[in-house]
Amino acid sequence: MTKRIFHSICYAALGVFAASVLLFLCVLYHYFDGIQKEQLRVQTDLAAQAVAHEGLAYFDGLDTSEYRVTWIAADGDVLYDNRSDSEEMENHLEREEIREAAADGFGESSRYSSTLMERQLYCARRLADGTVIRLSVSRSTLLTLLLGMAQPIAAIFLLAVALSLALAYRLSRQIVRPLNELDLDKPLSNEGYDELSPLLRRIDSQQRQIRRQENKLLQKQQEFDTVTDHMTEGILLLNAKEKVLSINRAARKIFGADDSCVGQHIFSVNRGPGISALLQKAEAGSRAERMISLPGGSCRVILNPVFSDGVLSGYVLLAIDATEKEKSEQMRREFTANVSHELKTPLQTIAGSAELLAGGMVKEEDKMRFYVRIEAEAQRMIALVEDIIRLSRLDEGAEDMKREKVDLYQLADETVKSLAAKAENAQVTVTLNGDSAVIDGVPQLLQSIIYNLCDNAIKYNRKGGSVEVTVADRPDDAVLTVADSGIGIPPEHQERIFERFYRVDKSRSKELGGTGLGLSIVKHAARLHGARIELHSAEGSGTTVAVTFPRQQTEC
Repeated sequence: MTKRIFHSICYAALGVFAASVLLFLCVLYHYFDGIQKEQLRVQTDLAAQAVAHEGLAYFDGLDTSEYRVTWIAADGDVLYDNRSDSEEMENHLEREEIREAAADGFGESSRYSSTLMERQLYCARRLADGTVIRLSVSRSTLLTLLLGMAQPIAAIFLLAVALSLALAYRLSRQIVRPLNELDLDKPLSNEGYDELSPLLRRIDSQQRQIRRQENKLLQKQQEFDTVTDHMTEGILLLNAKEKVLSINRAARKIFGADDSCVGQHIFSVNRGPGISALLQKAEAGSRAERMISLPGGSCRVILNPVFSDGVLSGYVLLAIDATEKEKSEQMRREFTANVSHELKTPLQTIAGSAELLAGGMVKEEDKMRFYVRIEAEAQRMIALVEDIIRLSRLDEGAEDMKREKVDLYQLADETVKSLAAKAENAQVTVTLNGDSAVIDGVPQLLQSIIYNLCDNAIKYNRKGGSVEVTVADRPDDAVLTVADSGIGIPPEHQERIFERFYRVDKSRSKELGGTGLGLSIVKHAARLHGARIELHSAEGSGTTVAVTFPRQQTEC
């Protein structure tokens, strides 16, 4: 815009200059033309009076270099001419100025010479004897005058060009400056040209409308993000070119991606062959679904094409993490297999013993030993079934169990006393230390935590060993600690001892009557109380298990 204004001002200034020069030359030309004509009339009258008194003698010694003087007889013959031979000149009776002078006493005319680029002015006066005296003078044309003044005009033109450029540059910047300084964020606060007021008001109105639309879009986007970010399923929105438009938190977690994938091709999220196959099917307009493998597991992916007016405009990808489900199914299969195996062994023992007794194949003095074995295996089965039932209830959240205020120290004291006989038989000393610590929990689950930890500490101890139970009451939590001087747990087994049916030494565990579910019950019960379990153990140096119960408990 600045260039256009600059050029317009330059052209206007130069146009005004050219017009002014032409106008000045025209006025000057006509001014001097009038003066020259008046002088020619005066000189003609003087020459007529002189010729009337002196005749042809008047021309002797007369300096007439400026004017051409011609004396013409009444019949048109030339009597005298100071520029040409009068005898060789043609008859002048038909000349315009001669006819007028002969008729009216005075005549004027002008003729243009294209060869000389001059104009001749003629002025004629009739004398008393009928002859005519005529004077003429040459006058340059306007073009000749312009060419004669070319040098000063060129100098003035260059000066005018320089002034025009400077003026145009300054004016164009002054004109455009208010436009460049407009604050379009606050259109109505600008002080500038009044002619811009309608435009600024329109801009302000459009900006308010755009802000309202942006706020609505932002609100909808926030609502969409809030909904999708709280979904457990991953959602990706793709455009027709298969580039990511949006990805929620679950999808980023499932695919291990981040927000940098937005605007990139879907292959920046996952390059697996499964995604390619889904895209090929979706491009044909069909819903595509399949399981794909991921580094941390697997997920089920559903890809739906989106059409607008019959044209493919994008895709919606739904990813459902199947890793936990597969793990749960695997755990169920393992649990079922373990339960079947654990139940099969005592059942076989009971069935075999009963078969021998029923067949009379056992001596009378050995029957009691078989009865005791059958009872022990039955008790083992009962304990196993009770632990399985307890774990099932914990898996379901133990919703039928009511929470109440429980003194952890008092509950530990009751549990330690209930295990006194077992500890005495194992020649292990159990002591309880600490203070009263009241927490909000389920008494049955808390008792199972203390019982299983203490029971394991007694079982896997040495003769003459010790078990120290401590309850610590702290401002933000309560800590139950069970430390023994037993055989300890090797480092490679410490991370798995809370799994169901996992045993470090299977033969020793079965000899001691363990079901392999005690620590798993401890883990699930602690999780339902929002507690944290810490294990410290060294092989041959004993084991310490600390369970920390927060005051504000939340179920996990």
